[in-house]
Amino acid sequence: MVVQELGWDTDVDESLREAIMDAIDADLVEEALEAVDAVLLWWRAEDGDVADALVDSLTDLSSTGTIWLLTPKVGLEGHVETRDIAEGVQTAGLVLTAPITLDSSWQAQRIVRSKAGRR
Repeated sequence: MVVQELGWDTDVDESLREAIMDAIDADLVEEALEAVDAVLLWWRAEDGDVADALVDSLTDLSSTGTIWLLTPKVGLEGHVETRDIAEGVQTAGLVLTAPITLDSSWQAQRIVRSKAGRR
């Protein structure tokens, strides 16, 4: 499995990154040489428009791949409003699933291509 990581910064959850690398038995890649199975997208409110980031995440994602959008939890610096995520996902032509709490600082949203948009 190939997982691309975008939006890394010093505030990310390193233990989560390590767990993912252990699970896939490989390093996370920044520049993909082939289609990736998943994109791990660390995103904060100050990073800009989430829709643009999601569209950019599709560049190397396989047609059946998943985007994991990781954002700071409510009340923390960089928190991205739920409505902004939902609007960004819709604008990008993707489908949002339920959020997952990762730790005290980060939550994740699983985002996939719509079945109608898969090729």
